Amino acid sequence: MKPLSISLVAALALAAAFAGGSHFKTTPWRTAHFENVLGTSMEMKVHASSEETADRAETAAMTEIKRLNSILSGYDPSSEFSRWASTRGIAVPVSPDLMHSLRLWDDWRVRSGGALNPAAEAITRVWTQAESTGKLPSEPDMTAAARAASERQWALEGNSGSAMRLTDTPIRLNSFTKSYIIESAAATALRTSGVSGVVVNIGGDLVVRGDGSEQVNVADPRSDTENSDPIAVLDVKDRAVATSGDYRRGFDIGGRHFSHIVDPRTGRTADAIISATVVAPQAVDAGALATAFCVLTPEESRKLAATVPGVEYLLIAKDGAQITTSGWNALRSPVLMAAASAPQTRQAAPSANASLWNPDYELTIDLEVPQTRGFGARRPYVAAWIEDKDRYPVRTLAVWFEKTRWLNELHAWYRDDRLRAMSEGHEILNSVTSATRSPGKYSLKWDGKDNSGKLVKAGHYTVLVEAAREHGGYTLDKRDMDFNGAPSRTQAPADAELGPVTFDYHKVAR
Repeated sequence: MKPLSISLVAALALAAAFAGGSHFKTTPWRTAHFENVLGTSMEMKVHASSEETADRAETAAMTEIKRLNSILSGYDPSSEFSRWASTRGIAVPVSPDLMHSLRLWDDWRVRSGGALNPAAEAITRVWTQAESTGKLPSEPDMTAAARAASERQWALEGNSGSAMRLTDTPIRLNSFTKSYIIESAAATALRTSGVSGVVVNIGGDLVVRGDGSEQVNVADPRSDTENSDPIAVLDVKDRAVATSGDYRRGFDIGGRHFSHIVDPRTGRTADAIISATVVAPQAVDAGALATAFCVLTPEESRKLAATVPGVEYLLIAKDGAQITTSGWNALRSPVLMAAASAPQTRQAAPSANASLWNPDYELTIDLEVPQTRGFGARRPYVAAWIEDKDRYPVRTLAVWFEKTRWLNELHAWYRDDRLRAMSEGHEILNSVTSATRSPGKYSLKWDGKDNSGKLVKAGHYTVLVEAAREHGGYTLDKRDMDFNGAPSRTQAPADAELGPVTFDYHKVAR
């Protein structure tokens, strides 16, 4: 399926939202965005009978996430897992959640043929050290790390509820442990009286629970800015979606990028599959399979998927080839599929002397929300748009907010009626499944098209990024730039609500 234009996706998302959109038709819904949750960003959609009910559901979900993180985190030295992992040869009573997680790891290590292994952390550390020196890890180092990872790391005693740590090999409960927490958080929120549906998305892995369904964009691994066209749009009901891939994170050594996903069996990075998206009834299954599929061959993935009922997936190979299950297309959104296949109006060719934007170039805007506010801080409201030399707005790139009554905090955007009119619906966005990003880091792009999808003239434009927090800090970054086919890069310094914002006009990587 040909990728949809950004303007078409936005328009259809808006139409769908007001027609029942996320398809919860009987109650209002609210979207909230949080930072620094499990080392990434979080989006939560709640369909509730009132704002107060939505508030209670959000509080319950965040409380559950904090509780489980205090048990399972491998990054917090005070977590139960970290304290237990520092012991050796002692049977230690552990909580039911930690015991369950350790059992899941035992199960998936066997089922995946070793592709999933908590001791992959030992290999990750080898590659992290190599990146710091700028040299690829040696064969002996990779082999030694893989050999250490292959050993049995713990012994469980179910009757006593105890676990014994057996080796000194570094371990970390990544991968589907996040999915386990997401599932529990969604279930907790859904138990709130007056809540009919919940979508919890942490770092691109999500669950949809309750009445109704959610449209989910699958990020293109080679064009993963926030406003890029998705590679697929799914209609998801009462299921979980997880994506793993080599983009957004990894090791950069000697001018090459290597995936952060490693093969515990060999000590090497897993680079043949650049993205794996899995839809499954249970979040743990989706999370485990998405990571395993990046390590396994497509044939191995097919066999493993067949052992889990209700699984569908999309694999994208390094050469761009797409590998799907037979039921994958049935998950695609029928509204967007129909629109994509509808006849498109042919635009008149530009006049011979017209100087249009060079389509071989694009503008990328990289922005970061500072993480000084700690766990679960709400993301500020953000607007990004383009104005021509006469200050006429030609393109809205993003408008992110939660409650309309605070929109006027975006002073520059709000006071322009034309901007508000052309931005209608930008806050009504599908959920996105993607590889995990670092907390608070976002990218937007401008492909030189106006809001109607036509290329603008080459020349001088102003790029604006505005951020505001409810009765809090305020930032407005403006950059006057020439877009004439000559690369340029500039940066706005950190301010109250945003870290440094980078504006990079460059040739599109093909």
